[in-house]
Amino acid sequence: MTHFDDLGLSGQALQAVAQLGYSTPTPVQEQAIPKVLEGRDLIAAAKTGTGKTAAFSLPTMDKLGHAKGNKGPLMLVVTPTRELAEQIGEVCGTIAKNTHHRILTVVGGVSYNPQIQALNRGIDVLIATPGRLVDLMDQGAAHLSSVEVLVLDEADRMLDMGFWPAMRKIIGATPQNRQTLLFSATIDRTIMNTAGKLLHDPAMVEIAHKGETADTVEQYVMHVQQAVKPELLKGLMKERGHRRVIVFCRTRSRADATCRRLKKVGYSVEAIHSSRSQNQRRRALENFANGTTDVLVATDVLARGIDVEEVEYVVNYDLPTQPEDYVHRIGRTGRAGATGFAVSFVSPETADALRDIQKLLKRTIPELELQNFDMHEAENEAAARAQRAEARRDPEIQQAKKEQAARKRRKDKAREAAQAEEVHTRRTKRGNCKGAEKPASGTANAARKRSNADHGSQRKRSAGQKNASANRAKANATGTQNGDFRPGRAHRAQVAHQRNRRR
Repeated sequence: MTHFDDLGLSGQALQAVAQLGYSTPTPVQEQAIPKVLEGRDLIAAAKTGTGKTAAFSLPTMDKLGHAKGNKGPLMLVVTPTRELAEQIGEVCGTIAKNTHHRILTVVGGVSYNPQIQALNRGIDVLIATPGRLVDLMDQGAAHLSSVEVLVLDEADRMLDMGFWPAMRKIIGATPQNRQTLLFSATIDRTIMNTAGKLLHDPAMVEIAHKGETADTVEQYVMHVQQAVKPELLKGLMKERGHRRVIVFCRTRSRADATCRRLKKVGYSVEAIHSSRSQNQRRRALENFANGTTDVLVATDVLARGIDVEEVEYVVNYDLPTQPEDYVHRIGRTGRAGATGFAVSFVSPETADALRDIQKLLKRTIPELELQNFDMHEAENEAAARAQRAEARRDPEIQQAKKEQAARKRRKDKAREAAQAEEVHTRRTKRGNCKGAEKPASGTANAARKRSNADHGSQRKRSAGQKNASANRAKANATGTQNGDFRPGRAHRAQVAHQRNRRR
């Protein structure tokens, strides 16, 4: 049996091995570490969960120098997802406790400023997702001219996710004499014709072949109508347990809906997908890892490269669109030699996807039946729910509901009006009673006041009318004698008339 002592690692690296919890090297570690220590370029294909991160981080950091001042990075690791970048950062951080390297992880979804400040201070090892790294390069914050070792992790996934233009830009910014290590779940013609051409005389390490799954994972399928999946999932978890379970859905909305249904019946569950913030995704993974959360409902963002220990089983609530993703999904269980279990729900709409998966695996996946789940009863209940839902959408029923609501509104308004009229009537009766009890003298005095006020108003109106009549008569007597009504003429005529009278 091979030991880490036999691979050529230094004492400080062996201390890191112990801190990482490894006892014996995995096949990919056993084959890759000596070649990396030799300084050779490397293309490695291995199953998920086989220790690829340690296979490249242990030997590279063991022989890596330290950047001077604010320079660096000397080692660059590019990986497709934020979760995988953080996982690699944790492994490199453990190794750095012994090698004293400065480690920085840069991913999207968080502030630029702390990352830029750390880059300006200088780093030795940089772990990055392609998009965020290109952004930092465009801002002049990340400089790759000092890179000695370039690691492309999950290279096949980066190509699938459309990162090849960013990868080319990143690779083009590094020195040509760098050491390049390419790690992938599978090695196919696409990998070799793209990223593979950037390597110089690479050594090959192939632990996994295309479509190969872990021997420790029991795989089953269950044929089910789409509408029955929620009840089937509950039945499965009731029979096999609900702790340390990952449920994969095809879309974010499906994942959220499944999460809500499981929470409603009392399960501790969280959803994780691309619409969740970085902090939400990190917290969900941490809660699952420490046992606070029993079930993770995820899209394929969790399918690759995430090392979650002791996953009891995986449920493919929806089959993936790409058969290769099936391999990565079920690879979350049965890791490190443990026994795993995976079951896939196959609806009539995804029958073709199942055929593609079985073609890739070159085997037929057996069917599973639950002992305490009545599929026919569940189908009947689902059909009844569908009928009720369809009835609720019926135009005639909708119109009847509108008319019923209108009648209710009219009744409510009539009742409110009647209540208001009743209140008004009571108040009026109380007012009349109080008025009848007042002394007669008060009533007479009020009448006299109203009479005096009326006479005063009449006198004022009469005086005003008399003054207006006098003014009109005077004007007629003067300004209109000569029939001239132009402005100013009446005044002059009046002045002339008075002058003549004085004479």
